[in-house]
Amino acid sequence: MEPIIRVDHLTHTYSAGTPFERSAVQDMSLDVMPGEFLGVIGHTGSGKSTLIQHLNGLLKPTAGHIYLNGQDIWAKPREIRQVRFRVGLVFQYPEYQLFEETARADIAFGPRNMGLGEEEIDRRVRDAAAFVGLEEALLDRSPFELSGGQKRRVAIAGVIAMEPEVLILDEPTAGLDPAGRELILRQIRAYHASRGTTVILVSHSMEEIARNVDRIAVLHRAGVYMTGTPAEVFARAEELERIGLDVPQVTKVALALRRRGVAVDGAVYTVEALERALLALKGGGEGC
Repeated sequence: MEPIIRVDHLTHTYSAGTPFERSAVQDMSLDVMPGEFLGVIGHTGSGKSTLIQHLNGLLKPTAGHIYLNGQDIWAKPREIRQVRFRVGLVFQYPEYQLFEETARADIAFGPRNMGLGEEEIDRRVRDAAAFVGLEEALLDRSPFELSGGQKRRVAIAGVIAMEPEVLILDEPTAGLDPAGRELILRQIRAYHASRGTTVILVSHSMEEIARNVDRIAVLHRAGVYMTGTPAEVFARAEELERIGLDVPQVTKVALALRRRGVAVDGAVYTVEALERALLALKGGGEGC
């Protein structure tokens, strides 16, 4: 299977030719497969934001290429706008970008710019609102009258309404309370499961990444440090900590138990998995 997105030896240098020159990503390569739910993690300055802004052409590579379905997105620079319809990017705190008079108009903004007919726009607005859990009655209210979580859902719906082939979310739960975070993540999971759309989730929360994605890309020092399933990545928890990354709290508990001589699998990254591991030890007659 061919990747839907291929990052090929990408380098992006800010302030080139000045004393402030720095490369935010350096010779980075990464494949994103059709329909996968990919998590991207890395400490501040690892290149996460720079990477995702290249995936839909908001930034142009200093060197290297971004391919979408095998085509270099910058082969025809005048058509880069079409790439942004196909690869939808939800920025951190996207509600700050709301500006229309109603939530409905904000969600319709992207589809309208695609040149779609009013009937199709209306369908997409309704479908996108349903996906993010917005009630019909809220659509004709000003987005500025809505709660923080509702504004966030309007902003996400505005990207979903373009029906992109790839949906990228940059810290989609930032600033929300625990209930609001789980609601957003549940809706993203449901969208991924029902549409089969490729989803890329950028998050500083290891718990969010661990519980939601199929595969993780770990960024470090402007490059891809490792990739793998959550089990494969968090099995290297001590290595992640050495490069300055956090790991799920339950993984820390498992590591502490291992250091005390308890034979717990080092790849544990959910409470349920740790519970099963401890019950299996108890059933096997091993003490804790």
